[in-house]
Amino acid sequence: MCELEREANIARNRALLEELELKQAVSGLGFTPSASKLAPKAKAQPVQPRKRKKEIIEVEAPRRQSSRLKKAAIDLDESPSKRQKREAESELIRAQEAEARLEAEERARIASRPRRHDLELSVLLGEEETEGASPLAAVLRDVVQEPHPRRVADPEEFNYGKDNKKEEAKVNELRERLQSLKIVSRAKVTQDRVYSAAYHPEISKDLIFFGDKHGQLGIWDARAPSDEVTDEDGQAETSENAEGGKYWRLQVHWPATSKSSISTVKMDPINARNVYTSSYDCSVRCLSFETGISRQVYATEDGALISSIDFNPAGNEMWLSDSLGGVTHLDLRENESKTRWYGLSEQKIGCLSLNPTRPNFLLTASNNRSLKIWDTRKLTEIAVELSSADSDATGPEYGTETVNKWLDKDSGKGCLRAEWRHDKSVSSAYWDPRGRSIGDLVARLTDNEKITAVQAVTCSHPNIIERAASGNASGRCVLWSIPSE
Repeated sequence: MCELEREANIARNRALLEELELKQAVSGLGFTPSASKLAPKAKAQPVQPRKRKKEIIEVEAPRRQSSRLKKAAIDLDESPSKRQKREAESELIRAQEAEARLEAEERARIASRPRRHDLELSVLLGEEETEGASPLAAVLRDVVQEPHPRRVADPEEFNYGKDNKKEEAKVNELRERLQSLKIVSRAKVTQDRVYSAAYHPEISKDLIFFGDKHGQLGIWDARAPSDEVTDEDGQAETSENAEGGKYWRLQVHWPATSKSSISTVKMDPINARNVYTSSYDCSVRCLSFETGISRQVYATEDGALISSIDFNPAGNEMWLSDSLGGVTHLDLRENESKTRWYGLSEQKIGCLSLNPTRPNFLLTASNNRSLKIWDTRKLTEIAVELSSADSDATGPEYGTETVNKWLDKDSGKGCLRAEWRHDKSVSSAYWDPRGRSIGDLVARLTDNEKITAVQAVTCSHPNIIERAASGNASGRCVLWSIPSE
């Protein structure tokens, strides 16, 4: 009986060690681990970016030279006139070197400043990718053949009153449709972390725009035939982890550092023929698909980082939120000097969203752990009533103190329509397409065989429910769809 107990203890210890994956301890005790424990676990492999041929030019680094050794040997018997000539030549050389050094420093300083002028596709792509300007221009021109206005939902659609069962049934149906999505294409669209994304409404192709940490706008034609990549022997490379579609990387905001992170990407709500980007370089730019020109639309003068933008349905007014806790109203039909700034929070407003069916309702999400809904009609009345009476209302800027005084007045009632405290930092919030509620979680998309990294940003096709895209911290992006499509 003791022998049976001893063998049972050995079996239990071996199973326990194998569960803890202590293989060395198992082998040290003379046990043979099971084959299932020794087999390596399959891990999801990231998509491998295509190898791009680049001509590498090796430039010899400047070598340090001793100033003593640089001095030419002095002829002890030289005449006074020759000495004066030699000293004058040396002084001239020193002056030229100093001037060249100052010019190099000035060029470096200018290169580190944000670019405020118009930029063409060839400039945005960079010298190494100029050959991609023509194919990209063709893709952009292809999607402007017909206008694609932003759809506005009926606010009364799917309104079942107190019949919660019908609403739950519709939500469950939507959830089932979204859970059927699978990965159909992958690519490393941007070089750095994806910060923002937007899906073009064209239904004949999947054209997605991703903004990254260093001011780069990645344009991904996710279903386009990929360029054939060959190995060293000239054979076409094939791999299940190969990239899908075609993409282009545009350096829209400058410099290419974290000071130029693209915080928002928005399509023109009128015809989707322009894409707008806001950046931490304190500017908003617009890239035209018809001309291929990127132009600056707006830039802050106080160094406030622009965190998000949104448009009214007519596309002629833009609202911006910033790191100072304010929102800016910009009428695109007027001069930039006509903008108005309102301090709505003591802390950063990370996101704002205009109601798609009632555009006078503005939703803000702030680091003060609250969501607020504002009536923009009341906000614009501040300029009329308080600008001449309040010292804080300086010109087009109305600080937090001014706004709070306005809210306490009878004429300011109704300006702040609602407020929710989250007790958490609210990074983003958006209206649903009907403008009846603030977006809620519907589904989670996962594929442990192909991706393991957390998807930092998601966006969906405006006209096709079963189509979505996402991007992660390494710039790798994923297209989700029904595989048969």
